[in-house]
Amino acid sequence: MTETDNTEALAEYERRYRELAAELAGIGFIHSGSVTRRYTRCASLGCKCHNDPPEPHGPYFQWTAKVHGKTVTRRLTEREANLYQDWIANDRHMRDIIGQMRDIAAQAAQLQLKAATQEV
Repeated sequence: MTETDNTEALAEYERRYRELAAELAGIGFIHSGSVTRRYTRCASLGCKCHNDPPEPHGPYFQWTAKVHGKTVTRRLTEREANLYQDWIANDRHMRDIIGQMRDIAAQAAQLQLKAATQEV
């Protein structure tokens, strides 16, 4: 690869890296964990949840995550569940962007290191 090719490739890596950084800046709030929708059955034998077919109680929403090494679970309203799902999606998107940025940075580093050894 010629020095001109190297310079153009590095410029392209930097352009793409800055695009990703700008996209990262536009991400909203982030949160870890997961949201699940649960249905339950009660202990009352005459309840509709024991019919055939059963009509369980719910839906009930739960957020679960590791906090300081411990699993934490919290019951949520449907509105809260929707917010958490948005935040968790933002977190996943952020992690994806950072992964792409790391890949680009590694490729740029290889070019720069190769160029540095050729200068010596």
